[in-house]
Amino acid sequence: MVTLAEVAQHAGVSASTVSYVLSGKRSISTTTRQRVEQSIRELGYHPNAGARALASSKSNIIALMIPLRTDIYVPVMMEIAIAVATAARAHGYDILLLTGEEGPDAVRRVTGSGLADAMILMDVELDDERLPLLRGTHQPSVLIGLPADTTGLTCVDLDFRATGALCVEHLAKLGHRDIAVIGEAPAVYERHTGFAERTLDGLRSRAQELGVRLLHRPCGGGYDAMAVTLARVLDERPGTTGFVVQNESAVEPLLALLRQQGRAVPEDVSVVAICPDQVAVQASVRLTSVAIPAQEMGRHAVERLIAKLVGSGSDEVVLIAPELTVRASTGPAPSTLS
Repeated sequence: MVTLAEVAQHAGVSASTVSYVLSGKRSISTTTRQRVEQSIRELGYHPNAGARALASSKSNIIALMIPLRTDIYVPVMMEIAIAVATAARAHGYDILLLTGEEGPDAVRRVTGSGLADAMILMDVELDDERLPLLRGTHQPSVLIGLPADTTGLTCVDLDFRATGALCVEHLAKLGHRDIAVIGEAPAVYERHTGFAERTLDGLRSRAQELGVRLLHRPCGGGYDAMAVTLARVLDERPGTTGFVVQNESAVEPLLALLRQQGRAVPEDVSVVAICPDQVAVQASVRLTSVAIPAQEMGRHAVERLIAKLVGSGSDEVVLIAPELTVRASTGPAPSTLS
């Protein structure tokens, strides 16, 4: 392993000069700095992370808290995590991934141990138990998600309330008056997870404004759960012609069950999904959808966090406007066909 002393000898400078170039604590002439940086590249020198942290009181690590539960669609969470890691690396930070369901204990461990310089929290609930600890610490943090009370917090998320409203508007314009919402697993609503609750609020509010009847049913993952949920929906609302699906695991089972029942999409029934574009375009019927902007969410979160770390950030809520892409799964309600 190349040492700092070897870099200094190669560049023809003192070891302290190399240290100042690395830390930026003192002004070094451009010529000298460039010579040191050239030696670092040629020798393949990497500063010892532990020593660097002791010297600067910084770890250059961001803790990303992302509980991986069985009732969430993990690929979306991991896509956001990758976006966070990529953006963080561009700013010279590495990611410490915390995937357990530890809640406040994980926040205490990070803030109390110096493991990380800052935190990003995902899977945010409306009344999240981690928030009082975040408000009580000086360590910078950003939420990817929106709690009920955003006071003293910085939050980044898709505007899920507007997303729900947009889905209803699209189907209502096509003449659909009875719409069923196939939601996330029941546990997601039992935890009062922010994105699910806000989507439902947007769906219900806009449906009421437009005079559309709305039925919401949570649904577990898989074909059997979807079969039970669909049977219940059609028993309660046999005139349903529009579906909004906010559950990636339910998308393909729903389409298969509709085919088995002889309900053509979109001639008899229209389906709108809130899901990643990849899920929408690879479904057996290309789905009209509102995409989850994972890359944008991750990038915005890191940018806000870096601004806080350098002392220029302030608490704010960043809501990304939803975009609905029309594909093959939506069309006029049967009664409006000419």
